[in-house]
Amino acid sequence: MIITRRAFTTMLSLTGLAALAGLSPLRFISEAMAQTAADVAKPVSLPDMAIGPENAAVTITEYASMTCPHCAAFNEQVFPKLKKEFIDTGKVRYIFREFPLDIKAAAGSMLSRCIANGDAQKYFAVTDMLFRSQNDWVTKNTTETLTRIGKQAGLSPQQVEACLKDQALLDKIAADQKYASEVLKVDSTPTFFINGEKIKGEASFDEFAKKINPLLKS
Repeated sequence: MIITRRAFTTMLSLTGLAALAGLSPLRFISEAMAQTAADVAKPVSLPDMAIGPENAAVTITEYASMTCPHCAAFNEQVFPKLKKEFIDTGKVRYIFREFPLDIKAAAGSMLSRCIANGDAQKYFAVTDMLFRSQNDWVTKNTTETLTRIGKQAGLSPQQVEACLKDQALLDKIAADQKYASEVLKVDSTPTFFINGEKIKGEASFDEFAKKINPLLKS
């Protein structure tokens, strides 16, 4: 599902900001590698949120939805190991891109962007917080939880509200999602690209390592 301007604004107009409160087997799929890698690397509407050196031998791009339980599980169980083993050691550059599957996911992504204000380290920290508290803000008290997270990061309730009503930001997220869907054929989350090779689904650390290590030696 691509979050459109109409869907989001309709939801907000129904009850204002309070609307937000209402708000697998593993498959490895190889596609045309060179072309896909170039398509993945193309500039998008929003600045990439990335950690790890730009000249790393391997680039992993993740497309995720903030309300996706598989994405949250990956964030908790696999990503910390990838970060310690490959990102912090300068071997991998890791890019996180939003692919919201519903209105609440779009709201979470917007809040992460507003809090981070271009700071990738802060963005990854807020995204981690949202994934870890996913059950709280997705299933209940959405507005209250997002407002609290924003406050912890230094935003006032008014700033959080303004963020969640930022049409320009939503339009950019939607445009990037449309590109991923139409050009990269992303249709579920999480979806990863390792130097252009697509991986669909929640893979284990060992499965990532099997893909990454040969690329480091080549």
